[in-house]
Amino acid sequence: EVQLVESGGGLVQAGGSLRLSCAASGFTFDDYVIGWFRQGPGKEREGVSVISHRGGGTYYADSVKGRFTISSDNAKNTVYLQMNSLKPDDAAVYYCAASPWWPGTMWNRSGRYEYWGQGTQVTVSS
Repeated sequence: EVQLVESGGGLVQAGGSLRLSCAASGFTFDDYVIGWFRQGPGKEREGVSVISHRGGGTYYADSVKGRFTISSDNAKNTVYLQMNSLKPDDAAVYYCAASPWWPGTMWNRSGRYEYWGQGTQVTVSS
């Protein structure tokens, strides 16, 4: 059974940091692309970042470049999203998702991903 389990969310003050984790099981981790998405209240789901295990390629949304870093620990089948300098606009439910192929420039399209986690809540107080 394929599972993606997010953790690490919580309440943080603006300017603070959080590290989200996405633990994957039930599929060959190295063969999949893992993306992070978020959905704030009343907003559409948006792509935040993505990492490919084959070539190590990464993409970031413009809104998080320079503040967020995606990384992967293949030995633990886990992808991380280090979030620094958090802003109130970053508050959302964060989801990780897996795709068996590299979505390229469409990395931020949720329809390109096959499996999804249940999400973890990030709240940023001003």
